Amino acid sequence: MSNIAEGFARETDKDFHRFLAMARGSANEVKSQLYVALDLHYVEQSAFSGLYEQADKIARQLTGLMKYLKV
Repeated sequence: MSNIAEGFARETDKDFHRFLAMARGSANEVKSQLYVALDLHYVEQSAFSGLYEQADKIARQLTGLMKYLKV
């Protein structure tokens, strides 16, 4: 969320796109960390699945916004 806000505040599509890419990278990092949490039994499969889907949906939404900007 912070990357999106910072990129938007830069007031250029190029900078906004760059910060959206960072936010998408962070969403994918969350997906990776969810696998670690699952492997270490910090979360159950049902929680993992829901959280993973949410992170994946956010990453796809960010990709869509980046494509819309066409930078």
